[in-house]
Amino acid sequence: MIEPSATRGFSHAWRALRHRNFRLFFGGQTISLVGNWMTRIATSWLVYRLTGSALLLGLVGFAGQIPTFLLAPFAGVWVDRLNRQRVLVVTQALAMLQSFALAALTLAKLITIPEILALSIFQGFINAFDMPGRQSFMVQMVEDRQDLGNAIAINSSMVNMAQLVGPSLGGIVIAGLGEGYCFLIDGISYIAVIASLLMMRLRTTAIKRETTSMLEQLKEGFTYVSGYAPVRSILILFAIIGLMGWPYMVLMPIFAGGILKGGPDTLGFLMGAVGIGALASGLSLAIRKTVIGLDKMLPIAAALLGVGLILFAMSRTLWLSMILMLITGFGMMQVATASNTIIQTIVPEDKRGRAMSYYTMAFVGMAPFGSLLAGALAHAIGAPLTFIINGLCCIAGAAWFATRLKSIRALIHPIYADQGILPLKTVLNKG
Repeated sequence: MIEPSATRGFSHAWRALRHRNFRLFFGGQTISLVGNWMTRIATSWLVYRLTGSALLLGLVGFAGQIPTFLLAPFAGVWVDRLNRQRVLVVTQALAMLQSFALAALTLAKLITIPEILALSIFQGFINAFDMPGRQSFMVQMVEDRQDLGNAIAINSSMVNMAQLVGPSLGGIVIAGLGEGYCFLIDGISYIAVIASLLMMRLRTTAIKRETTSMLEQLKEGFTYVSGYAPVRSILILFAIIGLMGWPYMVLMPIFAGGILKGGPDTLGFLMGAVGIGALASGLSLAIRKTVIGLDKMLPIAAALLGVGLILFAMSRTLWLSMILMLITGFGMMQVATASNTIIQTIVPEDKRGRAMSYYTMAFVGMAPFGSLLAGALAHAIGAPLTFIINGLCCIAGAAWFATRLKSIRALIHPIYADQGILPLKTVLNKG
């Protein structure tokens, strides 16, 4: 239930915060995500400091994300079967242990690449369950379906605010104290999100006892996402972005240290610029009153990401590189959030966990292959040329999706009409 006192005092852009459970999630997750981003930048810098290898940067990125690709569809079935709140409590507790293990090994000066790879793989296993669980849990925290899109946009803004603060803070901590303290801070930060999950008061819903096997449900989920053109097309575009767009993150230490001649603070500034752009994207989506029109934004944002990567590859000046990273971050997050919102709006509740597992697989799951490819390409032809190739692929994906847009809209607008988002007469007139 939405508390009466909470229905007032929130502007349209923050209306999802009327919901007590979502407010708890927002507060706990904001703290935890700052720690997560500190760990990301610390891990990248630690690998670069120990090896100076673009290939190993890509390999560590691959190791941390490949379990998500392999397990996400199975995890989606489990998420549809289990209590999502309990799933998230378990995944967050395991992630906390992983961060403490990284901190202990690093502070004791025992950390080596094999340990980093092993702990990255462990985190990938956790993420395979955590990400579809987190995405599909959103609808339980926000009881009014009309506020779901706003909640997703606010969640993206929260992630991006953390991306703005976390890397910058991480760069300062690395320069002053070392990578181990970033991992320690991250481990402590998980306490906030675990506490917020335990404090939630959720409407009791019976977990449907499934009579079909896990494999049958797995097949049903794949048949749905592969057979329904709007979801399939969005996931294909998202997979292209995950493969060729997102892996720029693993090569950022090379640009910060090798090309721009900086240190961990330079890496923090570049990642902070990405966070500013992504935050601006999240806020622009939060103030939207409807999901209508988001489909048009997908090819535009994907093309913007591609252009940002190409121009960044050509820059040799920090301030210009930061501006281009801002543009890149905006495009990346616009694609991610718009895709998430559209899919969550049109997918039936009984398939939500499985659909979001494929969303996770398309983005985070494709990223390991992109990280490995980016690392190998950068090792062979250099990071700048790798960025140019990746940017061109993003632009090509945007052009392909634009050719599918008319048919996609014809299929999703009737769903919007059924949900009261779009007037039925508008759909009939277009038909």
